Parts: sequence; structure tokens; C-alpha cells
Amino acid sequence: MEDILRAIPHRPPFLFLDRITESGSNFLKAEKELKPELDFFKGHYPSFPIMPGVLICEAIFQAGAILLSKLVEAGSDKVPVLTRIKNARFKRMVRPGDILNVHTEIIEKLGEVFFMRGKALVGGKTAVDVEYACTLAMMEGANE
Repeated sequence: MEDILRAIPHRPPFLFLDRITESGSNFLKAEKELKPELDFFKGHYPSFPIMPGVLICEAIFQAGAILLSKLVEAGSDKVPVLTRIKNARFKRMVRPGDILNVHTEIIEKLGEVFFMRGKALVGGKTAVDVEYACTLAMMEGANE
């Protein structure tokens, strides 16, 4: 968890990864234990709780931000910012008690724009896959 907290500015309750399980120069794998008491389960189909697809995508994007943070030089005021979502496909529901396994990879880099692909799996089966792009942007107020 400490590696995640150092890599990206996200914090609970809007942090959707618990641990990094594997990483390389152009890929990262992470996971999130989906405890039944998470707030979104209380309100998203309360009688049949499922994780909102947009939050599954957010977990993928957070994994991508962690991967890109390894490419930003230490002390930089730049952070990865989502700029495009393409071809998101939702294939299965994610339920309380599931372990969400998130995989992301860099497909192409053009300047400070990164074209990426990610997927979230539950029980070894794909729940969501998505293509997306991020750019490195200056944090507002970083130089003030």
C-alpha cells in the first residue's frame, strides 16, 4: 500500500487498489479486495450489490497512473491525467467479496502522451477491458 500512496495522489475512499502484485517497465498488475462494507455496495443495487463499472475502470486508470509515476522523474510536479477512454467493454459483474485483479500496459508513447490498455479480472475471468490514454500534466498550484 505504501508504494501506491507514494505513486499517486488518490486516497481512500477514492483509492481502488490495495497492492501491486507485479510490475515491469511497461506493465503493472495490482489487486483490490472488495469488502462488502464498501460504500458503493450500499447504494448500487442494494438488494443485489455490484461494483459500478465506472469504478472498475477507475481501478484500471489508477493502476495506469502508478505505472506512469515510475516514468516521471523524482520531485517532478507532473501527474498522469486521463485524456481518453475508448472501447470499454463490460463483460461480467463484480460483487462484494470478489478480488479485483487489475492489469494495465503501455501500448505506445508519443511525447508525454501514453496510449494504454487495461483489464480487470475476477476469478481469472475478464470483467472489464478498456483502452485509454493519459498525459503528464503539471499539478495546478505546484509552483506557487
